[in-house]
Amino acid sequence: MKHSVPHTLGLETARKVVRAAFENYSQRFSDFTPQATWASEDKANVSFAAKGMSIDGKIEVRPNSIDIDLDVPFLLRPFQGKAVEVIEREINKWADKAAKGELA
Repeated sequence: MKHSVPHTLGLETARKVVRAAFENYSQRFSDFTPQATWASEDKANVSFAAKGMSIDGKIEVRPNSIDIDLDVPFLLRPFQGKAVEVIEREINKWADKAAKGELA
């Protein structure tokens, strides 16, 4: 599942937004064991557990978008829409905080 969230934050702020969103998500939804391993400043390998299955993927922060590519197991594909909704909501929430100067 590939998805792109457009932004006008600039690269540095977008990096902070993605890290803050993932950290907050990890704390709130620790039952899904979210993990992010940053391969570079702009690319991370991520994983989640859901319904006893693993969802692996990549996040890439770009100057005008945050790109997500998740390998969703066949049995979880009916929930893809919900996953996209949650991802966008988290990114947009933290982007709004950044725009208000509430992000360190």
